[in-house]
Amino acid sequence: MILWQLFYTFLMIGFVSFGGGYAMIPVIEMEVSKHGWMTTQELTDVIAIAGMSPGPIATNSAVIVGYTTAGLLGAVVSALGMVLPSLFLILLIATFFYRFSSNQTVQSMFYGLRPVVTGLIIYAAIKFALTNDVLSFTPSLHMGSLLVIFTLSLFALTKLNWHPVFVIILSGLVGVALYS
Repeated sequence: MILWQLFYTFLMIGFVSFGGGYAMIPVIEMEVSKHGWMTTQELTDVIAIAGMSPGPIATNSAVIVGYTTAGLLGAVVSALGMVLPSLFLILLIATFFYRFSSNQTVQSMFYGLRPVVTGLIIYAAIKFALTNDVLSFTPSLHMGSLLVIFTLSLFALTKLNWHPVFVIILSGLVGVALYS
């Protein structure tokens, strides 16, 4: 039963979520919470690990949720559920896209989806920032230090053009120094 729930849940997430892995995070969070498979804090940790791991974040998240919930078989069925819709849709789109890619309606549809995808990514960022006390309604030294790490990381990525892997490693080392 749990294997079917995992497969079906991630299959539906894969079919209805557009805009890449980060845009899928709010949907994954809602479904995982609804089923009681993990707390928001546990899922936040999963998303962090999935984001630092090679491969797509949504599939990595599905694998970890599946593994935590139902072991190795849970990881496999969750991954299949997440990947099959993309595989199916990409094959279908590839068959027709070349023919219709210059169609004004198709171009307008893709143009209209861009702000929604951006909104989903921003929503996920704010939700996880609130969960991890990076943003809080009660200011503290801890929250301030997290905001400094966030700001410096964003600056290093956008203005200094540092490689994300370097920023992740450096931020982790700063975290060890500050919070150990």
